[in-house]
Amino acid sequence: MSRWFKRLAVLLTITLALGACSRMGLAYRNLDVIIPWTLSDYLDMNGEQKGWFNERLKEHLSWHCTTQLPGYLDWLDRLQAMVETNQVTDEALKARTQEAKQAIAQTAREITPSAIELLQGLNDQQVAEMNDAFAKDQRKRQEDYLKPSLDQQIKDRAERMSKRLNDWLGPLSPTQQQRVMAWSNALGDQNQQWIANRVHWQKQFSAAVAQRQGAEFPQRIETLLVNRESLWTADYRQAYANTEAQARGLLVDLMAESTPAQRERLLKKIDGVRKDFNDLKCLKAAKQS
Repeated sequence: MSRWFKRLAVLLTITLALGACSRMGLAYRNLDVIIPWTLSDYLDMNGEQKGWFNERLKEHLSWHCTTQLPGYLDWLDRLQAMVETNQVTDEALKARTQEAKQAIAQTAREITPSAIELLQGLNDQQVAEMNDAFAKDQRKRQEDYLKPSLDQQIKDRAERMSKRLNDWLGPLSPTQQQRVMAWSNALGDQNQQWIANRVHWQKQFSAAVAQRQGAEFPQRIETLLVNRESLWTADYRQAYANTEAQARGLLVDLMAESTPAQRERLLKKIDGVRKDFNDLKCLKAAKQS
């Protein structure tokens, strides 16, 4: 199966190509929280669809590289300054999170017309395959995240976060490890709300695609891709607000407990992300033009 959904989503996830920075929890638990349509394989595209998509993808990537990446470099500068001046505060993290959300929304708006055009061209078999993939995704996530007991979910979540933090900060101290566990406990049954909301979104997406030749289809897809928060369930809206608050609190406390070696490692990681951006040929070309 092709990966057009995933590849199209890359145009959004590049917005957080700070990638691991986001995984540290600067904004969210993981990218699936931000972009609920970042899944895996959905459709088999025919030759004509693939050709069209590849050309459109090139256009979007060029736009993204020349107009968006410079802003990410500025974002990294602000992030680095927070660490260097020991100003990793709740207020500063709120600001960085809001900037990330705005970047995502801007990219989503840019690619939505292409998504609409591609979806309108799907045949019934492709739509059926997409819906089957949604169902498979739901079963897998329920197996991975809901079948374990709540205590095990909390333990697994803490282990995933510790692994991500170890990559960016180095080994955590016992106090920092305890704080990670407290963070995971504070999220409670967040997995339940997250997956329920994901299913809710997928059902609305499937319903929209079923009416893809209708006059309201473009607006429905724009809402699903750009204004997805307006479609969240009430329970998830509450859980998400808690997730954001708990993530900020975790980072504030971890940085307050960080050692000079940990902060140095983090700054080197940020420098590495900046170098990756600066080394992109499209960005170099944009700077020279």
